[in-house]
Amino acid sequence: MQTVAVIDYGMGNLHSVAKALEHVGAGKVLVTSDAQVIREADRVVFPGVGAIRDCMAEIRRLGFDQLVREVSQDRPFLGICVGMQALLERSEENGGVDCIGLFPGQVRFFGKDLYEDGEHLKVPHMGWNEVEQALDHPLWHEIPDRGRFYFVHSYYGAAANPAHVVGRGHYSKDFAAALAAGSCFAVQFHPEKSHTHGLQLLQNFISWDGRW
Repeated sequence: MQTVAVIDYGMGNLHSVAKALEHVGAGKVLVTSDAQVIREADRVVFPGVGAIRDCMAEIRRLGFDQLVREVSQDRPFLGICVGMQALLERSEENGGVDCIGLFPGQVRFFGKDLYEDGEHLKVPHMGWNEVEQALDHPLWHEIPDRGRFYFVHSYYGAAANPAHVVGRGHYSKDFAAALAAGSCFAVQFHPEKSHTHGLQLLQNFISWDGRW
């Protein structure tokens, strides 16, 4: 039976992610802060919610920045929400925070006065939004282009390399909804809260061989 490690660094809706993975038949799902357990897992999930400064402080305190760089290279790896943002180089949040740097690019604030077509848009961006599949990827299997996923975020990923952007969202401006390189896939939305399409993405993740 394969094992899926959900990295626990004290930030994130870990048990709802774990329950969703179990629901789609992920095998043995371990919510863990044990580095050795994470290293031995067949697949790794890296969730996150909250302020990036607090997240990165705990990630660095636990040595998980280096661990993430390691385990994201040789097995299927999924970042979720702030777990995706932490994979970029730097975030504007909290006055500027250096992140893990798996993907070149920045995390930027949507802004306080967003308007589109004369309508004032609230920040955080919260609720259902379409995701355009910018590039084909195994994790989009059986998910329609412009399918809707659930988002909660005030900051968005601005990837420096367009080849890494496999999904785009739009909220006054285009933003990276999904990033991918090698065996690493990361999403700004919450698949565990995104009903049918989110569960399909998680199911695709647990059957993915990590190649793209």
